Amino acid sequence: MTVEQAADKIRTEVAKAVVGQSQLVEHVLAAIFADGHVLLEGVPGVAKTLLVRVLARSLSLEYRRIQFTPDLMPSDVVGTNVFNQQTGEFVLRKGPIFTSILLADEINRTPPKTQAALLEAMEERKATIDGVPYKMPFPFVVFATQNPIEFEGTYPLPEAQLDRFLLKLLVPYPEEHEEIIVLQRYSAGFRAQDLDKVGIQEVLTAEDLASLREEVNRVRVDEKILDYINKVVRATRTSEMIAVGGSPRAGIAILLCSKGLAAIRGRDFVTPDDAKEVALPVLRHRVLLRPEAEIEGLTPDQVVLSRFEAIPVPR
Repeated sequence: MTVEQAADKIRTEVAKAVVGQSQLVEHVLAAIFADGHVLLEGVPGVAKTLLVRVLARSLSLEYRRIQFTPDLMPSDVVGTNVFNQQTGEFVLRKGPIFTSILLADEINRTPPKTQAALLEAMEERKATIDGVPYKMPFPFVVFATQNPIEFEGTYPLPEAQLDRFLLKLLVPYPEEHEEIIVLQRYSAGFRAQDLDKVGIQEVLTAEDLASLREEVNRVRVDEKILDYINKVVRATRTSEMIAVGGSPRAGIAILLCSKGLAAIRGRDFVTPDDAKEVALPVLRHRVLLRPEAEIEGLTPDQVVLSRFEAIPVPR
């Protein structure tokens, strides 16, 4: 099975529960095949959680969800050693982070101290409990959802945490005709809480995913495109409106996502349009605007777009 065939099968399963959002699903799949984590931002009720649940089922991977709240502690995420009075020994009780698909739901509703509990696992694929490192299962993908930061009761994610996400994807409202289909499905008895009745099929195993990631790694990238990616990232560091631009990790993220997108679309080479398409989702959460830009009402998307659209695209 090729990456393109696998992506088509997963799209079919996702469509059984999630209406529309075709580009969002494609970008999420590109991140999964590129071995990256995804931050999903959108208002409540636009199927962020549902999308992750359906993906986990179609990939036949273990899935756990953590509801992030203001009183959540780091030990609630990674786990702790508990004293067993009967044996007189400490017993490791692993937290919900030890899973293949982790949904960090409403991650910006918990303080930075608890958010930071994910840092080591997301970067190094291990978690340290009382000084002892424990490996995460394979694969390990974190999906985090958050409401727009201006909503009440939210905490901005630290830059180090944001940088661990390969992509930040904005989940929009559905189109009018798509929203009508959603209503029709619920009128016919569909319930997001009961996915067993939807009939979602398992189309991949962990072994399949490992093989498909190798296929993505073999996707070719021309030197001109590497130069274009480098210029796009470096341009964010010279803007008068940006205090902190993209790091070298941002360039790596554009490269990996471009390869994943190319493989999904049935190509063994990256085009400039692939790199341009993923540049904004890669960079929007990695740049920090200057106060004067925020005063003018500019958004990271607007500033980043103004920078890389001025760079000639290689042909």
